[in-house]
Amino acid sequence: MSSKKQTFEEGLQELEAIVTKLENGDVPLEEALAEFQKGMILSKGLQKTLQDAEKTLVKVMQNDGTEVEIDA
Repeated sequence: MSSKKQTFEEGLQELEAIVTKLENGDVPLEEALAEFQKGMILSKGLQKTLQDAEKTLVKVMQNDGTEVEIDA
């Protein structure tokens, strides 16, 4: 296994491949369960990345270098 951190896009592609594999329905039950679990872990990681990005985007730098939340 590579120690390189997976990008958001790579994780999303992997999750889409898992979903497609499971939707096809020709996967043995044990493998389907393992893939589902892997997909859930990927999904949670991708969701956290999006939440972190959102938090970053709702902040702006003030003239004195402090950050302030933007009301969305």
